[in-house]
Amino acid sequence: MGKSVQKRIESLLFSAWAISVIATSGSLYFSEIVGFIPCELCWYQRIIMYPLVIILGVAVVKKDTKQALYGLIFSTIGIIVATYHYMLQKIPALSTIDSCGIIPCTGQYINWLGFITIPFLALVAFLLIFMLCYYIIVIEKRTGGSH
Repeated sequence: MGKSVQKRIESLLFSAWAISVIATSGSLYFSEIVGFIPCELCWYQRIIMYPLVIILGVAVVKKDTKQALYGLIFSTIGIIVATYHYMLQKIPALSTIDSCGIIPCTGQYINWLGFITIPFLALVAFLLIFMLCYYIIVIEKRTGGSH
């Protein structure tokens, strides 16, 4: 694999890590600074996102692009949870099945532009991490990656 391809893959891996750091920082900002209490599904999304900061961070430092597989797995699970949570918020028929706990999962602390909620932001982050990790895996397979 050429140096330019390896640098490109490392940049993609760094981007995936940076997105996980931004998403984690955003969730901590909303809960610790603004004071929004996370609902149960928000906690599940945090449980999925926070390890990505460590997994992808170590991968960036060690230049271990094989960790993209773990990013792909975690982000896939995150996409499923965030999509379900977003649907609970935005599809009225689904809001009747909400039994999240003390803080309702249908609650929308933010609703920017009528569609951007906290689960939507998580979904975007998980989708971007998924796409970057998938792309890394595809490039590695095509070029016969030696990592």
